[in-house]
Amino acid sequence: MAFCKQAFSILLLTVLLFSCAPKEDAKKIVQAAIAAHGGENYQKLQVSFDFRGKLITINQQKDSYDYSRTFIDSNANKIVDAVSNQGFQRKINDQVVTLSDSLSMVYKEATNSIAYFILLPYKLSEPAVQLEYLGQITIEQQLYNKVKVSFKQEGGGKDFGDVFCYWFNAKTKMLDYLAYSNGGPRFRKATQRTTIKSVVFQNYDNYVLKDTTLASSDYDSAFIKGQIKLLSKIEQTDYK
Repeated sequence: MAFCKQAFSILLLTVLLFSCAPKEDAKKIVQAAIAAHGGENYQKLQVSFDFRGKLITINQQKDSYDYSRTFIDSNANKIVDAVSNQGFQRKINDQVVTLSDSLSMVYKEATNSIAYFILLPYKLSEPAVQLEYLGQITIEQQLYNKVKVSFKQEGGGKDFGDVFCYWFNAKTKMLDYLAYSNGGPRFRKATQRTTIKSVVFQNYDNYVLKDTTLASSDYDSAFIKGQIKLLSKIEQTDYK
């Protein structure tokens, strides 16, 4: 009877360890990727670059942030959209303007989205992020750790229900692929990498899927089978 109890205890411990392993694996994978892309350098980062004709400025200071996009509109007005811990603000020709809540949200998300993707994988360390390890897969003769990302409602933003998937190179620890479904199924492949202030920034080939019924975590299978089409290129230039 004592032996049975001991065996049961060992079996229960083994089950608990294996049930906890995926979450721990996902966290460790993401932490290793953040270290490979820049680590602590993200926490004191000031950088600007051109993105599709707009000047993007990123100021990340630990938990404090300030992101902006500056451009000239069709009426030759200088527009500055700024997102920070204090909220969103739009200036037209250096004057703060009052916007409806709906317009403010559109412009805020447009600015924040650029910052979010350029600061990957660092953004995956935020408190609202929920990680799930999905195992390994081989893509283009490279082994990848696959991690599903969802968000808590508190702190997860307007689109907290979105589900992303990320593929981290098992050897280099770098983020090579990502996928999401919000706004249409998209699968991105990292292309050119640029290191500025000890942080790695990436350009991407942006693909659209033919099969819109797939979960974002299954977009890799569509990529491998050639069932996707190149939609655009996500490129940043003139880093400063």
